[in-house]
Amino acid sequence: MLKRMAFLQRSVHRPPAGSQWARRRVAASAAAAALAVLAGCGGSSSNPFDNPAAVANATASSGQRLSFAYFQRCIDPILNAPLTIQQGGTVSTNTCAGSGCHASATGTGGAFRVVPGAQPLDLTNPANTPDVIRASDMYKNFYSAQGEVVLGSTTQSRLLAKPLLLNVLHGGGLIFASVDDPNAKLIRYWISHPAPLGQDEFSTANYSMFTPPDPQAGTCNTQ
Repeated sequence: MLKRMAFLQRSVHRPPAGSQWARRRVAASAAAAALAVLAGCGGSSSNPFDNPAAVANATASSGQRLSFAYFQRCIDPILNAPLTIQQGGTVSTNTCAGSGCHASATGTGGAFRVVPGAQPLDLTNPANTPDVIRASDMYKNFYSAQGEVVLGSTTQSRLLAKPLLLNVLHGGGLIFASVDDPNAKLIRYWISHPAPLGQDEFSTANYSMFTPPDPQAGTCNTQ
């Protein structure tokens, strides 16, 4: 008799396999499993769509600067020189600092801006301190050009990739026919020779980029 009563009790409390209670229990189990998976992806158990409590971003590994002296003597003249442009089968001539291109006041060439005819500074003159130089138009050009550079990668640097049309669009068309263009070589050399770690853009260590190592009269090296 006791065995029969126990059997009846189990039968009363066990829901049929297809009952609504069983379906809810399965759904609840699935939801719990999903929450566990989402929490493992960075969310919390209370809100799996939250960000983790702490996010560790990698710090900059270099922080190096490019040479101001080399830019002033070897790169800025390129930006102001008449260059041949090939675009849509048409050949024309213009300057990077020209109106409608990258001129600081009238340019339409995106974030890269050039002050036309910026005057060079005598870097051997003690009066031209870093603060004085940083307030000049030449430094504005340097700063803007450096913003178009990816240190360690000449092909990813827009300052070189755009005029060469290296897998990137350039509203100004093709400027340099190849990486062997003399101007392209100068830009590539500048990008490839940043100032030593811990030194700023005015480091005299970069005077070796000239032959002889004179930022006022030396020839611009390209290799």
